[in-house]
Amino acid sequence: MSLALLCPGQGAQHPAMFDRVRDLPAAREVLDTATALLGLDVTAAAAADDRFDNTVAQPLLCAASLAHWHCLRERLPPPALVAGYSIGELAAQSIAGSFSAATCLALASQRAQLMDAASPPDAGMQAVLGLPRAAIQALCDTYGTYIAIANGADHFILGGRLLALHALSAAAVQQGADVRVLPVHVPAHTPLLASAADGFAQVLAQAPLQMPQLQVLAGIDARPVRTRAALEHSLATQLAQTIEWAQLMHQAFERGARVFLQLGPGTALARMVASAYPCCEVRAVEEFQQLEGAAAWVDAALGRQQ
Repeated sequence: MSLALLCPGQGAQHPAMFDRVRDLPAAREVLDTATALLGLDVTAAAAADDRFDNTVAQPLLCAASLAHWHCLRERLPPPALVAGYSIGELAAQSIAGSFSAATCLALASQRAQLMDAASPPDAGMQAVLGLPRAAIQALCDTYGTYIAIANGADHFILGGRLLALHALSAAAVQQGADVRVLPVHVPAHTPLLASAADGFAQVLAQAPLQMPQLQVLAGIDARPVRTRAALEHSLATQLAQTIEWAQLMHQAFERGARVFLQLGPGTALARMVASAYPCCEVRAVEEFQQLEGAAAWVDAALGRQQ
């Protein structure tokens, strides 16, 4: 059985997100590059009030996933696949060797700027739990919102204009749903960002990309990315199209992944996989005080899964 790495998206940023790596030499290049790009030390950026703003959050999250990977890669067996959630897909492709860490951070910054420019000023995102996809889609059709991410059979992230989301929220609650507003002000992964997707496609066409050395599953359809055209398509299209995260996790399981380690901040991706696939061993680096503990757990977990 094999190891899968997970790179998170927005929402889990916090002041201590670099504590495990900030003093490790293997992380220095990534952290210095991110600091130069942000114009602020990454640890300060992680603690700043604007850490959820797109132009800060996206490079910050990529830096966190890459810094943890650079510190762990000599201690872990080669992962069978890498997957990224939203902006995490950019970090996943860098981990897989599709482009350097510096290119990843630059692309993250350009991606954020394009998304901000395309976003309506009165937009946002919210999580809706407890309703099946058909019911969610019916609500979206009624109120003019969109399924941005499908996390599970009854767990969805919606994007759209705030008034429409508010109206949908009231209707969803009446149907028994749990609705949670997210600290994201750009309706990512919805048609409202079509111009950002087009712009990012042009950026990617000029970027120094190469074929990944590790298997990466695309967020939009859970298919392996095997060509440059597929790489450009998956990274650009996901800005304006639903991310099928539940489908992606199913494909990872079908392809033999039984040990999952979430990089970067937070534990949300690990918790989703653990809930959907209780037979798997799943942890996040944030569950360990030091990275040595995470590496030791991966070795033990892989042994138990044999």
